[in-house]
Amino acid sequence: MLKRTIYSLAIVALIAGCSSGTKLNDAPVTDRSGTAGGQQGSASAVAPVTIDPNASTAQGPVGIERIVYFDYDSYTVKPEFQSLIDGHARFLKANPQRRVSIEGHTDDRGGREYNLALGQKRSEAVRRALTLLGVNDAQIEAVSFGKEKPAVQGSGEEVWAQNRRAEIRYTR
Repeated sequence: MLKRTIYSLAIVALIAGCSSGTKLNDAPVTDRSGTAGGQQGSASAVAPVTIDPNASTAQGPVGIERIVYFDYDSYTVKPEFQSLIDGHARFLKANPQRRVSIEGHTDDRGGREYNLALGQKRSEAVRRALTLLGVNDAQIEAVSFGKEKPAVQGSGEEVWAQNRRAEIRYTR
């Protein structure tokens, strides 16, 4: 009984210690425009940050596509994508510190579990092709998003063909 009371008091003290009197909805707004008293603060001004939307593409080989497309209900890498895979394999072998994530995707037809499995098979097929060309398996991670991240919204064969893919993303 005494142990139970001590544990209960310890939990109450822990919860009370974690609480805060600050109301999140009433947080003060501060001016961070870089001006102080109506004058420009040149010594403490911060340069704006520009985010390059192609930053992830700058990390890998230049001029080589990063998407392998698949036929309906298939995870066979088509011969027309062999040069793409070969280019990434050469880059990864020359840069053993670099890592890639192969993201498998499907179109929106079929169940969630089926599409996750098919997306995984597609990413594994690209991974296997890279390792057969000499890339260290530790450099590659194969994941599946199934139908959860379509490249194009809508339906019809043109849309579905663009969503049946494996994307090569350089992570570091």
